[in-house]
Amino acid sequence: MKKRNVKIIYQYDGSKFSGFQRQKDNNIKTVQGEIEKVILKTFSQNINMISSGRTDKGVHAIEQVSNFLIDGNIPLEAIKRQINKSLKGEVKILNITEANENFNARFDAKNRAYLYIMRAEEDITPFESNYITGLKEKVEVEKFQKIMDSFIGKHDFSSFMKKDKAYRNPVREIFYIKCYYDKKFGKNQVNIEICGNGFLKTMVRIMIGSALAVYFGKEKEDYIIKRLKNPDADNKKILAPSEGLYLYKVNY
Repeated sequence: MKKRNVKIIYQYDGSKFSGFQRQKDNNIKTVQGEIEKVILKTFSQNINMISSGRTDKGVHAIEQVSNFLIDGNIPLEAIKRQINKSLKGEVKILNITEANENFNARFDAKNRAYLYIMRAEEDITPFESNYITGLKEKVEVEKFQKIMDSFIGKHDFSSFMKKDKAYRNPVREIFYIKCYYDKKFGKNQVNIEICGNGFLKTMVRIMIGSALAVYFGKEKEDYIIKRLKNPDADNKKILAPSEGLYLYKVNY
């Protein structure tokens, strides 16, 4: 029987998982691993999800995109319904469609955008602590935007990534970065949107962590520019916390 290429658009709560990518140890709970387990248990189908990107432990997705091959006689709505039922409160399939047989969620993506949310620590409730990064001091968006602007353009991001065998080419292009106050919380909450053609392992968190270090005077003003001009995968990395980070949008 001919296989269908199924495309899913979905959300997940990263605080419930040990990262996105399936692990060899079946007891490690991951987003990919849990979705694949549901399909195997319900439909007796071993699938291999191809996804727009992989997120770290604790990182969330407002919109993740994956595709996989599955037998053509299985109704798409049944797949959606079963995943949403089995992984309620952790994963939600927003849309499921049959894609062109050549569609690849990773290689066909034109760009990806991430959202990072930071708020004054004293204003974060216990219910929000896994979803917003706490700041001891407030951040002024215009000043922070100027620091983040250094990343825009095409660069070798070796200095802003964790080592990863899967990615041999460290060159990525950042199309835009927007830093703005949240409408609801005003100057207490800063949102950062970063859009690029692709991202390396932990790259967004290291970019933001580095920018915060410059902002608060822990690193010199030219720290980011120097690191971009002299890329080095072995240098120290400054990571922002994972809980404020969301895979926000994937465009094809």
